[in-house]
Amino acid sequence: MNLRISCLWAAAFIPAAIGQSARGPIEGVWRAVEVTHGPAPGVTIKPGPNLAILTARHYSRIDVQTEKPRPLLTNPGSASAEELRQVWGPVVAEAGTYELTGNLITMRPVVAKNPAAMAPDVSIVYSYKLEGNTLTLVAQRDLHGPVSSPLIVKLVRID
Repeated sequence: MNLRISCLWAAAFIPAAIGQSARGPIEGVWRAVEVTHGPAPGVTIKPGPNLAILTARHYSRIDVQTEKPRPLLTNPGSASAEELRQVWGPVVAEAGTYELTGNLITMRPVVAKNPAAMAPDVSIVYSYKLEGNTLTLVAQRDLHGPVSSPLIVKLVRID
Protein backbone atom coordinates (compact mmCIF):
# COMPACT_ATOMS: atom_id res chain seq x y z
CA MET A 1 0.00 0.00 0.00
CA ASN A 2 2.80 2.48 0.89
CA LEU A 3 4.54 1.71 -2.41
CA ARG A 4 1.31 2.40 -4.28
CA ILE A 5 0.86 5.77 -2.52
CA SER A 6 4.50 6.68 -3.24
CA CYS A 7 4.07 5.82 -6.92
CA LEU A 8 0.88 7.90 -7.15
CA TRP A 9 2.60 10.85 -5.45
CA ALA A 10 5.55 10.58 -7.83
CA ALA A 11 3.30 10.31 -10.87
CA ALA A 12 1.43 13.43 -9.78
CA PHE A 13 4.31 15.69 -8.83
CA ILE A 14 7.48 14.68 -10.66
CA PRO A 15 6.25 15.63 -14.18
CA ALA A 16 5.34 19.10 -12.95
CA ALA A 17 8.75 19.57 -11.36
CA ILE A 18 10.55 18.33 -14.49
CA GLY A 19 8.49 20.67 -16.69
CA GLN A 20 9.47 23.72 -14.65
CA SER A 21 12.51 25.56 -15.88
CA ALA A 22 14.77 27.44 -13.54
CA ARG A 23 13.79 31.08 -13.18
CA GLY A 24 16.29 33.64 -14.45
CA PRO A 25 17.98 35.87 -11.87
CA ILE A 26 15.75 38.91 -12.40
CA GLU A 27 12.52 37.19 -13.42
CA GLY A 28 9.64 38.03 -11.13
CA VAL A 29 7.46 40.84 -9.91
CA TRP A 30 9.23 43.90 -8.54
CA ARG A 31 8.30 47.12 -6.77
CA ALA A 32 10.51 50.21 -6.76
CA VAL A 33 11.09 51.39 -3.20
CA GLU A 34 13.61 54.18 -3.77
CA VAL A 35 14.60 56.41 -6.68
CA THR A 36 17.65 58.68 -6.58
CA HIS A 37 18.49 61.16 -9.32
CA GLY A 38 20.92 63.96 -9.86
CA PRO A 39 24.61 64.34 -9.06
CA ALA A 40 25.86 62.91 -5.73
CA PRO A 41 24.41 62.90 -3.18
CA GLY A 42 21.33 63.17 -5.42
CA VAL A 43 17.70 63.59 -4.51
CA THR A 44 16.03 60.45 -3.20
CA ILE A 45 12.28 60.00 -3.33
CA LYS A 46 9.91 57.28 -2.29
CA PRO A 47 8.16 56.35 -5.53
CA GLY A 48 4.41 56.36 -5.97
CA PRO A 49 2.46 53.20 -6.82
CA ASN A 50 4.40 51.00 -9.23
CA LEU A 51 4.87 47.47 -10.49
CA ALA A 52 7.37 45.84 -12.83
CA ILE A 53 7.02 42.31 -14.17
CA LEU A 54 9.93 40.53 -15.82
CA THR A 55 9.58 37.17 -17.55
CA ALA A 56 12.32 35.26 -19.36
CA ARG A 57 12.50 37.84 -22.19
CA HIS A 58 9.72 40.40 -21.68
CA TYR A 59 8.95 43.16 -19.21
CA SER A 60 6.05 45.38 -18.32
CA ARG A 61 6.13 48.33 -15.98
CA ILE A 62 3.77 50.99 -14.82
CA ASP A 63 4.45 53.61 -12.24
CA VAL A 64 3.19 56.90 -10.93
CA GLN A 65 6.11 59.30 -10.67
CA THR A 66 4.91 61.70 -8.03
CA GLU A 67 4.86 61.78 -4.27
CA LYS A 68 1.61 63.78 -4.27
CA PRO A 69 -1.81 62.14 -4.62
CA ARG A 70 -3.30 62.62 -8.05
CA PRO A 71 -6.72 64.28 -8.27
CA LEU A 72 -9.72 62.15 -9.18
CA LEU A 73 -11.42 63.00 -12.45
CA THR A 74 -15.18 62.95 -12.13
CA ASN A 75 -15.68 63.47 -15.87
CA PRO A 76 -12.60 63.09 -18.12
CA GLY A 77 -14.62 64.45 -21.05
CA SER A 78 -15.00 67.85 -19.44
CA ALA A 79 -11.65 67.98 -17.60
CA SER A 80 -9.32 70.87 -18.36
CA ALA A 81 -5.92 70.29 -19.95
CA GLU A 82 -4.28 71.08 -16.58
CA GLU A 83 -6.47 68.53 -14.77
CA LEU A 84 -5.58 65.88 -17.36
CA ARG A 85 -1.86 66.67 -17.00
CA GLN A 86 -2.08 66.34 -13.21
CA VAL A 87 -3.76 62.92 -13.51
CA TRP A 88 -1.97 61.38 -16.50
CA GLY A 89 1.33 63.26 -16.61
CA PRO A 90 3.05 61.34 -13.78
CA VAL A 91 2.00 57.92 -15.15
CA VAL A 92 4.66 55.91 -16.98
CA ALA A 93 3.55 52.74 -18.77
CA GLU A 94 5.77 50.60 -20.94
CA ALA A 95 6.24 46.99 -22.03
CA GLY A 96 8.65 45.25 -24.34
CA THR A 97 11.60 42.89 -24.49
CA TYR A 98 14.87 42.88 -22.60
CA GLU A 99 18.22 41.15 -22.68
CA LEU A 100 20.98 40.72 -20.14
CA THR A 101 24.61 41.12 -21.17
CA GLY A 102 27.14 40.99 -18.36
CA ASN A 103 25.91 43.50 -15.79
CA LEU A 104 23.74 45.41 -18.29
CA ILE A 105 20.03 45.10 -19.00
CA THR A 106 18.89 46.50 -22.33
CA MET A 107 15.16 47.20 -22.62
CA ARG A 108 13.41 47.73 -25.93
CA PRO A 109 9.89 49.13 -25.54
CA VAL A 110 7.23 47.67 -27.83
CA VAL A 111 4.37 49.70 -26.40
CA ALA A 112 4.59 52.80 -24.22
CA LYS A 113 2.54 55.76 -23.04
CA ASN A 114 5.24 57.98 -24.57
CA PRO A 115 5.32 57.32 -28.34
CA ALA A 116 8.96 58.50 -28.53
CA ALA A 117 9.95 55.45 -26.45
CA MET A 118 8.59 53.18 -29.20
CA ALA A 119 10.62 54.73 -32.02
CA PRO A 120 12.77 52.33 -34.07
CA ASP A 121 16.19 51.61 -32.55
CA VAL A 122 15.26 53.02 -29.13
CA SER A 123 16.65 51.10 -26.20
CA ILE A 124 17.06 51.89 -22.54
CA VAL A 125 20.18 50.53 -20.84
CA TYR A 126 20.78 50.10 -17.12
CA SER A 127 23.62 48.51 -15.22
CA TYR A 128 22.17 46.20 -12.62
CA LYS A 129 23.15 44.56 -9.36
CA LEU A 130 21.14 41.81 -7.72
CA GLU A 131 21.58 41.20 -3.99
CA GLY A 132 19.09 38.68 -2.65
CA ASN A 133 15.64 40.11 -3.41
CA THR A 134 16.92 43.63 -4.07
CA LEU A 135 17.62 44.78 -7.62
CA THR A 136 19.46 48.06 -8.16
CA LEU A 137 19.34 49.67 -11.60
CA VAL A 138 21.58 52.55 -12.66
CA ALA A 139 20.57 54.29 -15.89
CA GLN A 140 23.29 54.29 -18.55
CA ARG A 141 21.37 55.23 -21.68
CA ASP A 142 17.82 56.33 -22.43
CA LEU A 143 15.91 57.22 -25.59
CA HIS A 144 17.94 60.47 -25.85
CA GLY A 145 21.37 58.80 -25.55
CA PRO A 146 23.88 58.49 -22.68
CA VAL A 147 22.47 59.55 -19.31
CA SER A 148 24.31 62.58 -17.98
CA SER A 149 22.58 62.81 -14.59
CA PRO A 150 22.59 59.59 -12.56
CA LEU A 151 19.29 57.79 -12.00
CA ILE A 152 19.31 54.90 -9.53
CA VAL A 153 16.26 52.74 -8.91
CA LYS A 154 16.13 50.25 -6.05
CA LEU A 155 13.50 47.51 -6.41
CA VAL A 156 12.44 44.65 -4.19
CA ARG A 157 11.05 41.34 -5.41
CA ILE A 158 7.46 40.81 -4.32
CA ASP A 159 6.92 37.54 -6.20
